[in-house]
Amino acid sequence: MSKFWNDKIKEIEPYVPGEQPKDKKYVKLNTNENPYSPSEKVVEKIKSMNLKDLKLYPDPDVSKLREVIADYFSKKISEKFTKEQIFVGNGSDEVLALIFMTFFNKGDKVYYPDITYSFYPVYADLFDLKEVKIPLNENFKIEINKYFGVDGHIIITNPNAPTSIALKLNEIEKIVKNNPTQLIVIDEAYVDFGAESSVKLVNKYDNVLVVQTFSKSRSFAGMRLGYAIGSENIIEGLNRLKFSFNSYTIDRISIEAGIESFKDDDYFVKTNTKIIETREKTVKKLKELGFKVLNSSANFIFISHNKVFAGDLYKNLKDNGVLVRYFAKDRIDNYLRVTIGTDEDMEIFIEKLNKLL
Repeated sequence: MSKFWNDKIKEIEPYVPGEQPKDKKYVKLNTNENPYSPSEKVVEKIKSMNLKDLKLYPDPDVSKLREVIADYFSKKISEKFTKEQIFVGNGSDEVLALIFMTFFNKGDKVYYPDITYSFYPVYADLFDLKEVKIPLNENFKIEINKYFGVDGHIIITNPNAPTSIALKLNEIEKIVKNNPTQLIVIDEAYVDFGAESSVKLVNKYDNVLVVQTFSKSRSFAGMRLGYAIGSENIIEGLNRLKFSFNSYTIDRISIEAGIESFKDDDYFVKTNTKIIETREKTVKKLKELGFKVLNSSANFIFISHNKVFAGDLYKNLKDNGVLVRYFAKDRIDNYLRVTIGTDEDMEIFIEKLNKLL
């Protein structure tokens, strides 16, 4: 600890990302990365770029990428979206942090599930907010009526992480309807693996803000791109903060890669479909081994075994070259979160489990 740290840095507990070990090669099923590479069109675009242009600043407005995203959702949902409704950031984590900074005043209440993305408590602490954790039920599901008429803003990950369970669109809409004066943030990092997007609610309600990422379904975990979709007035607020903080958050390569990713929708659909198929095959095999597997709409599964402690399984799998995510936290300390890899990755995972069990 340095004497120069401010009081907040002295007492805050930072977010802990999944392990990225370098000691040996693992079957890596712990950080929800996509097992498939980005679209070949993305790769070729990057190769063809004039890298001498990196001497120039990127477009601070990220106009082309925002237009492409707006056009994509206009066609997908058959509603008109404009680039003024799109905000692009350096990964969805940055977008979420900027949302906390833009819309929540010091001392405001922010509501989210007691088991959810563990960055939210860090943001709440960092920006001096009063977090209100609403418990999931005994089946790890969000009970929507507990979010009706609250006195603070709401953030929900859908599908939820690490539980993998998704709310239906009509359930989210009920939360929105019952909180007309509160901002409802829907974090959709995993929505493309089986859930229905709340983007359909954006033009219907002025208090809905949807956050998505390129990291999971678009294989861009190493590129760092995320975006938010909301009303023009909401997005204007995010831009006011961005241009008071850092005008150039997205580099030239990321902008072009992001554009190509949205253009190659066939590849996007193909790889997501493959991950869903692999997930369902894996779930079937795990149940045959006696595992409890929660219903997943994500690119990961949440599993537990009543005869083997999850912490021991995590350690033994790691010793045998397979990384999964273990959370030593109340209510979920006997569960493992397992990313869906390729068919080959999951066969190795099942094989190792067979031997350990």
